[in-house]
Amino acid sequence: MNPSTTGSEMYAPIRMPGALFDDIATGGGSPEAVAFLVRGERSRRLLLLREILDRFDAAPGILGPLDARTVWPTLEAAAARAPEPVDTLLLSPQVGSWLAHMLRRLHGTASGPPLWADAGQLAAVAATAAVHAGTDAELVLPARGAAVSLPALGMVRLPGPQEDGFHPVRTVVSGGTLTVRPDRGPDIVVHPLTEPESANWLPVHRLDAGPGAHSVQLDDLDPYRDLDEPIPPGRLGPGELRAWQGLFQDAVAILRRGGTGPGGLRPEEISRIVPWPATNSATGLPVPAEGLSASTGDAFASMVIARPPDGLALAETLVHEFQHSKLGALLHLFPLLDDDRSERHYAPWRADPRHLPGLLHGAYAFVGVTGFWRERIGDAEADPAGRAPFLFALRRLQTRMVLRTLATRARLTEPGLRLVTRLSETVDGWLREPLEPGTAARARASAVSHRVEWRLRNLRCAEDDKDTLVKAFRSGAVPVPGGEPLVVPGQGRGYWQDDRARLYRLRECEAGPPRTADELLVAGDAEAARTAYTEQLHGPGPVDPHALAGWLLAHTALHPGDRRLLARPERFAALLEASSPDRWTDTARWLAGGPDAH
Repeated sequence: MNPSTTGSEMYAPIRMPGALFDDIATGGGSPEAVAFLVRGERSRRLLLLREILDRFDAAPGILGPLDARTVWPTLEAAAARAPEPVDTLLLSPQVGSWLAHMLRRLHGTASGPPLWADAGQLAAVAATAAVHAGTDAELVLPARGAAVSLPALGMVRLPGPQEDGFHPVRTVVSGGTLTVRPDRGPDIVVHPLTEPESANWLPVHRLDAGPGAHSVQLDDLDPYRDLDEPIPPGRLGPGELRAWQGLFQDAVAILRRGGTGPGGLRPEEISRIVPWPATNSATGLPVPAEGLSASTGDAFASMVIARPPDGLALAETLVHEFQHSKLGALLHLFPLLDDDRSERHYAPWRADPRHLPGLLHGAYAFVGVTGFWRERIGDAEADPAGRAPFLFALRRLQTRMVLRTLATRARLTEPGLRLVTRLSETVDGWLREPLEPGTAARARASAVSHRVEWRLRNLRCAEDDKDTLVKAFRSGAVPVPGGEPLVVPGQGRGYWQDDRARLYRLRECEAGPPRTADELLVAGDAEAARTAYTEQLHGPGPVDPHALAGWLLAHTALHPGDRRLLARPERFAALLEASSPDRWTDTARWLAGGPDAH
């Protein structure tokens, strides 16, 4: 793995066989196809490492108080003696995230600790490689306060106060033993590969993936475990750790009963889970009921997850995020689309508009999610509430809608078109699979409900279109078609909970007597629902987009010929100032009677 060479292994083109590309492009991933993606990630890591070393050679001062001369010989010696463990280290999410972050620091697009401390993580990688290989080395590592991080192994705790400042610390590695020599106090000796948790050593937690499978890291220590900048350790308490271990065991059992196509996942292909705090640190808000998860293309097979309520939810999340990892690795090999990243497109799983690259990622992830729920149909042990048929029906509709947007609006490259075509073929096959009519109808209603409310929250008519529409309404003329709607800046683009979706998801036997407007609508009493929504909308203040969407859904249930209103509900919203609530039915009927505005 010597990046200083110009050997054929590093610079030879990677050619992906068409059969393996198509395997990934259907939304699935055989062991052979995933192994090819891993091979591509290895080559990418070597190239990133080469660039970082070149930068360090050109500006040795970047490493500050650390001794750059010892780092690369240590890595070389370790790789020569134990190439497989060192390769595994290089492919770890911890190293991948650090490489990408370090390059962003060097390019001036990221911030973090003192630059030498970020750069010095390369010495920690070298020390970890020496521990795995059993080779000897003397290195200077960066310490944050009383902690020294060893990627994918754990953290050495130093004596003294738990400060946030960064300082260099001398270390010696020999025969798999790491000795840290702090400026104050006695030496600290740990055996990172075998030593259990102690006063001086915190190993990375491991989750058992089953007989014959490697364990999965549950990483609450590594500074580069988040999606962006380095963060301090956040050790889980014993109860939280036990909860994660139980959930993971349940998720593994569910995944082992699944198939190998889209929606299937071999648990051993996951490398790391990073537990997300119960409060979203970016907003200070509690994690929403449907959970939060995220991943980055810099850390293949790693995912940040807020602890879900049960093993089924965790299994779905693992499938979802591993889909992102596969597509991220594919994007490292092929350009799939060309886009200006303007956020204006509808994604059924988002509250806000998305750019086309995000839409592609979402479509690929939700092909996996759709396949996951398809696999759970009839699995009463995994899904005792019987949610799978509804969620399969809903996700196949929503995912196909997004794939249609990509096919018609994205500037796809040849590989990108092949990917979208294969994904569409997968979902089209699922759309032909029969489901109980009531379940399919509730899924359609839920999909329409989300789209209508999303448009009311995120889009508005252009002022000229609005003025023209209002003038036509007041004069009794025929409504004219409008142009492209505008994306609402700021307002309405944050998180919102789709409360009606939860009601549509409930089976009839679980639903109580309808009381609210949403419950009346879902129960099929459109007349009472429209009356209830009108009462909600009659008061002062801005129009509630959730209630307005409900009013339109109830109205079109009573007047099916007016369903074209649901395609452009922002046009109806534009007329509200010119129409009192007691005339909304007439207004809606007038607007629906105009020419098709598509």
